[in-house]
Amino acid sequence: MKRAFDLVSAALGLILLSPLLLPIMFLIWIYDFGSPFYRAPRVGKSGRHFLMTKFRSMVINADKSGVDSTASSDSRITPVGRFVRRTKLDEIMQLWNVLWGEMSLVGPRPNVPAEVALNTKREMDLLTVRPGITDMSSIVFADEGDILDKFDDPDLAYHQYIRPYKHRLGLLYIENASILLDIRLILLTLVQLVSRERALHGVSRLVARLGGDEELQRVCLRREPLQAAPPPGASQIVETRERSVAEL
Repeated sequence: MKRAFDLVSAALGLILLSPLLLPIMFLIWIYDFGSPFYRAPRVGKSGRHFLMTKFRSMVINADKSGVDSTASSDSRITPVGRFVRRTKLDEIMQLWNVLWGEMSLVGPRPNVPAEVALNTKREMDLLTVRPGITDMSSIVFADEGDILDKFDDPDLAYHQYIRPYKHRLGLLYIENASILLDIRLILLTLVQLVSRERALHGVSRLVARLGGDEELQRVCLRREPLQAAPPPGASQIVETRERSVAEL
């Protein structure tokens, strides 16, 4: 039933949004005459690797810098890319991945292989479902770029301040997954376009209803500064990135 819902919704979404998608493709292409798409390696259900499709928001070959997390002020982001990132339009093309069965409309966000390698045994449960375009963490951390903009090392800051909570929210979703929950999260994602505060309140109440603890409920409200909570293996992040850059 979930797959049928995804398939129909993705097909209709691509058709109905085509008048918006085509101009965006042209604007990205005309900026530097590069492909308007970026296909990013991600790890999906059961550990299968796939290429996640997005509108390209950065300069050509930006991924060769070895940095996975991106602050909003990153110099690699193009002017058009800054717009599609801010409005989350760069994520729309992932409907293509939904059509192919690599992703779902709702589910834990897919991670790069290097990040999955740092997962704890419990966090490996995130790979038991198809990754999604949106979920609770996508709403709570919609301003991820702005959060990381405050730090000198975006990768390390992501793993300390964002990743632990994203994974907890992803695991909470898996424990309570249902079509009704998917519909609620899609509606909250749409609400966020009008009122971020209402969307955050909605996610916090949903987390409480699903059995999430009080700390996670407070984090979802985003009224307090995020507290660093480095996951196991976080100390390896900088070393891994430096090795990747050295190998290029």
